[in-house]
Amino acid sequence: MLSRRLSTWFVDSATTRAPRHLPPHLNLLDPPPVPEDAPQPIKDLHAQLIQSPLLDPTALLVSQPRSLPPGPALPHREPRGRRNRGGTYPGESAFEVPGSLWSWIVMAQVKEGTENKGSIESVVRVVRKTLLEVKPPLPIPANSKQRMHNGWAMVDAGSFAVHILSKEAKSKFFPPDRYERWS
Repeated sequence: MLSRRLSTWFVDSATTRAPRHLPPHLNLLDPPPVPEDAPQPIKDLHAQLIQSPLLDPTALLVSQPRSLPPGPALPHREPRGRRNRGGTYPGESAFEVPGSLWSWIVMAQVKEGTENKGSIESVVRVVRKTLLEVKPPLPIPANSKQRMHNGWAMVDAGSFAVHILSKEAKSKFFPPDRYERWS
């Protein structure tokens, strides 16, 4: 009798409960897939970043950069003075080569509210650790100990770049109308 009364005390079979929903930070929507022709280091990095609790998995994007049209040319002006300064001909440049500096771009957006709590720096550490373990090694520059204050960090891995952004920085520096494939 006592066990029957206890079981009815904490188990109420008459009420029906509403279905439980996952909290927003555990909402596991499918992230955009990695392109088939992406290099293996990018695929390995994507596999590591998709597991990070600090990143929004739906905003983890891997793509090849679009080539942007060049801006208008500067009006030509001859150099003046004794040292021939002030001309507008800059000479030959690496930026005149069509295309981009990188063959691939990885963009990772941290979750809202975590930007100023070290999430960008933590993701940068994960990116650097993953890329330093790649065989053959990638040419990654020395680690900067500066804290990011603008919501954006970038790791240059030679043939590709990894951008770690806050939502605000992504909308400011990578507007959806200019980078429609990334939004």
